[in-house]
Amino acid sequence: MTLAYDYAHDAVDDSGSDAAGDRPALVLLHSAVCDRRMWDPQWPDLVDSGYRVVRCDFRGFGQSPLPDRRHNDAEDVLDLLDGLGVERAVLIGSSYGGEVAVEIAARRPERVAAMVLLCAGLPGHQPTDEVREFGERENELIEAGDVEGAVELNVDTWLGPDADEEAREAVRGMQRRAFEVQLAAPEGAGRNKVEVDLAAVEAPCLAVSGGRDLADFRQIAARLPELLADARHLELPWAGHLPGLERPEEVTALLTGFLRETVPAAG
Repeated sequence: MTLAYDYAHDAVDDSGSDAAGDRPALVLLHSAVCDRRMWDPQWPDLVDSGYRVVRCDFRGFGQSPLPDRRHNDAEDVLDLLDGLGVERAVLIGSSYGGEVAVEIAARRPERVAAMVLLCAGLPGHQPTDEVREFGERENELIEAGDVEGAVELNVDTWLGPDADEEAREAVRGMQRRAFEVQLAAPEGAGRNKVEVDLAAVEAPCLAVSGGRDLADFRQIAARLPELLADARHLELPWAGHLPGLERPEEVTALLTGFLRETVPAAG
């Protein structure tokens, strides 16, 4: 069972070869509040920029159900890329997706050309009381059967003040779907965490934080230049936790600018 994904590239020519095979690949990794649909605002521009673009749903999100065994999201993403014939890619990760990107870059540095981390988590990070209290409140609502209350808690916590109603409704739909999939999880489902050596990460990295985000994610982004060999930090003062949904055009321009500088598309 593979992850649900979208893959955009040039048409295959008459010889059966991939005409865009030499173009850089981008992999979009979603947050744990969303699924691969969170990249809808960026998807068309990234595809039109000349890259081979992949976005997937982690297990337990969107169209990827949880298996009846434990799994590791980084390994799932690598398996997906192997199946698509992608040997090396730029990873663009939001929140939990950023944590997965860092794990991949640490475990398989030769597979990662560059990274953009948007308000990312970090393997091994110990959450603050603020994040733990959020998790406890979410669990209380779920255990009480108030799924809609848990959905609204997530919308209110993770979207910044610049998010419009369209963005809020999009997150509602994605978070509601995640709860549906996860509450139907079979026995034995679960996520395996792996310790990684951050010193092994070689890829150039842009670590983006939001000035209106929770302290955990601001602190992680600010620390990454000290932890990774080639990272720089950029704070967006206006942003909450999901800047790509809060100011989509601005984040799209940020991503395409970084890509042009770091891993330009062929041709």
